[in-house]
Amino acid sequence: MRFYFAPMEGVTRHIYRNAYAKYFGKVDRYFAPFVCANQSGNYKTREITDILPENNIGIDLVPQILTCNAEDFILASKKMKSLGYDEINLNLGCPSGTVVSKKKGSGFLAYPKELDEFLERIFTESETKISIKTRIGKDDPEEFYRLLEIYNRYEMEELIIHPRIQKDMYNNKPNLDVFEEAVKLSKNILCYNGDICTVDDYLAIIKRFPTIDRIMLGRGIIANPELILEIMGEAMKDKKTWKEFHDEVYHGYQEIMSGDRNALFKMKEFWFYMSKMFTNHEKYMKKIRKAQKASEYEEAVSSLFREQELI
Repeated sequence: MRFYFAPMEGVTRHIYRNAYAKYFGKVDRYFAPFVCANQSGNYKTREITDILPENNIGIDLVPQILTCNAEDFILASKKMKSLGYDEINLNLGCPSGTVVSKKKGSGFLAYPKELDEFLERIFTESETKISIKTRIGKDDPEEFYRLLEIYNRYEMEELIIHPRIQKDMYNNKPNLDVFEEAVKLSKNILCYNGDICTVDDYLAIIKRFPTIDRIMLGRGIIANPELILEIMGEAMKDKKTWKEFHDEVYHGYQEIMSGDRNALFKMKEFWFYMSKMFTNHEKYMKKIRKAQKASEYEEAVSSLFREQELI
């Protein structure tokens, strides 16, 4: 099985990726949070910094592009090529309202004719190989049959499917019946993504879909950095390692961000996921959420590691 790390805006940028790779490893490919393609070819500094090769040494990274404009995508492909990347992942999965309202991410799925024309252009003219991360529709799972017909026209590196519609956001259960249809009908290599948070979740997916040889993990692996190790029977659950991992992420943010506030904001998001892996974590999370100074935050985190155990 090949394990992929999903792109999560605000969480899985290079500071986090490098620390994760150092302390836990086992990820075959990382997908970067999306770069917003545009007409000028000038991208946000933080987006480019995140994917610079020197910030991802030893990591197999795939940049992700968000756009519904073919010319902008092609221009972005040239930029990615100049940075040494030979593959781009197209984001057709982001369910955020601000993204969808601009007909991007999973919002683009509601316009199959325009999507087909867009794909025809980028698969013809892009300077890199292309993979796609998609949801199964915007409003109705039945949309996916039409979408799959379109995807089957193009020879992509792989099709990563999160089997929810846009309106689901991250609620409801992934639609495994629709994913099963994709397994039967897709002409492209498939990767499954969605709600793998435990070993049992993983085993259920590979039991139902034994031909799938790649899995993308997102929220589950952020909550439990040892999830892949658990799947492989190698989990240690060593608090010292988890603390060192935390410290590397925290100090990394402190180095690139000015003032306590910005670094603490990032770490509060980090703990939103990972705190649930500790016994009796609630009172510590309250202190972490309320922390306004680095010293307050550090004391709350030290107390959590000192006084509680990993589940």
